[in-house]
Amino acid sequence: MIFPGKICVMGGGSWATAIAKILLTNPEREINWYMRHPANIKKFKQTGRNPSYLTLVEFDTSRIQFFSNINLAAKQSDTLIFATPSPYLKLHLKKLKEDISGKCVLTAIKGIVPDENMPVSQYFHQFHHIPMENIAAISGPCHAEEVAYERLSYLTFACRDTEKARILAKSFENRFVRTTVTEDICGVEYGSTLKNVYAIAAGICHGLKYGDNFQAVLISNAIEEMERFLEAACPGPQRNIINSVYMGDLLVTGYSKFSRNRTFGTMIGKGYSVKTAHVEMEMIAEGYYGAKCMKEINDRQFHVNMPILDAVYNILYERIAPSIEIKILTDYLH
Repeated sequence: MIFPGKICVMGGGSWATAIAKILLTNPEREINWYMRHPANIKKFKQTGRNPSYLTLVEFDTSRIQFFSNINLAAKQSDTLIFATPSPYLKLHLKKLKEDISGKCVLTAIKGIVPDENMPVSQYFHQFHHIPMENIAAISGPCHAEEVAYERLSYLTFACRDTEKARILAKSFENRFVRTTVTEDICGVEYGSTLKNVYAIAAGICHGLKYGDNFQAVLISNAIEEMERFLEAACPGPQRNIINSVYMGDLLVTGYSKFSRNRTFGTMIGKGYSVKTAHVEMEMIAEGYYGAKCMKEINDRQFHVNMPILDAVYNILYERIAPSIEIKILTDYLH
């Protein structure tokens, strides 16, 4: 098998759809694609479009082998790209009986596995016995909606084996996607989780009618907070916190109209309950789950000073009024 071999996209959401679009810009490539619901696959084949996400994107379905059975999808693939919301990953994997220890896994999940409170790469390594050298993470400032419009985007591929990262990155390069690689998979995964939490903070402040001046202070403090945590949790790899995979992803998630985490936070700031905000969004704001996971990870293991994370946690889980908690937070920022 020539790495990466047959690629399978695991998931049917917007980011999974964007990844499939990127991969299929190579006219010679064919992919496997796992979706849970056979009805969605049937509609997809009929229309050439994902019926639920990024519905304007057209696909040549003759180049896609669809699966609703996760075990068949895994068996007939060499590289598995997981692009499901982190809270649902374990639910998907409960159905997986196929041995994937010899596969390559690329995680496009920007979140922590709940309950275990570990990054996705560590979860696959510990529970599915995949060598860390065969696990990569993809991240960066790249909204699925902008991929649909073919707007220039940059992605970073993180893997302990940087040669594998380069090969995977090459599979994604096209006229509107540029790539880079790093060995800092730990920092990339934790950073992509934290930026969702900070985007919720930005949204909360927007909902409370804090202005652009304060938002700039909030985001600049957030990148410092992220750096403190990554230095404690992921010592070793050389990283520049202002690189696009860290700061760039934070900026786009904190400011973009496409950011579901910022949208969720804005609703909370305006007075919506957590439950109502979830229902009205109809999409997953991963930062909601990330806030609890990262708070527990930090409190139990690293004890880093993280006032923004703590503030978001207090608002979402301790039900402290956003106006009160953000007012307290302002005394910690500079």
